[in-house]
Amino acid sequence: MDHKKILILLGPNLNMVGVREKGVYGDETSESINRQIEEYAKSLGYECDIFQSNHEGELIDRIHAARNVYDGVVINAGALTHYSYALRDAIASVRIPFIEVHMSNIYAREEFRHKSVISGVCAGQIAGFGKNSYFLALQALHDLI
Repeated sequence: MDHKKILILLGPNLNMVGVREKGVYGDETSESINRQIEEYAKSLGYECDIFQSNHEGELIDRIHAARNVYDGVVINAGALTHYSYALRDAIASVRIPFIEVHMSNIYAREEFRHKSVISGVCAGQIAGFGKNSYFLALQALHDLI
């Protein structure tokens, strides 16, 4: 069986998980969560790369570069989810499945977080399960690709 390559894309401030808003995101560090994502991906037979950036353009460049390299992408775009049409257009321009992920339940938070401009170009959205949102997304990709 060929190993599928999966990209985990993490947007602004997600490097601060475990430091910021512990009541929302918990106190487990982003480094610890990333290690667990890599381990879970490996258990599903995936090769997994994780990329985090606080810069919209870097995320867009990584999405463009994912074409013909990755079989699927799990994306937590952070706040860019709610207003980045450029990110939406980048996702739409590559023909691989994206799963949108949020650790928190964006619909139980501030009203501006209730709208995702990227959900329409993603295969699905998983929100509200903390770090388990990433594991659920990897499982969903497993069933898609």
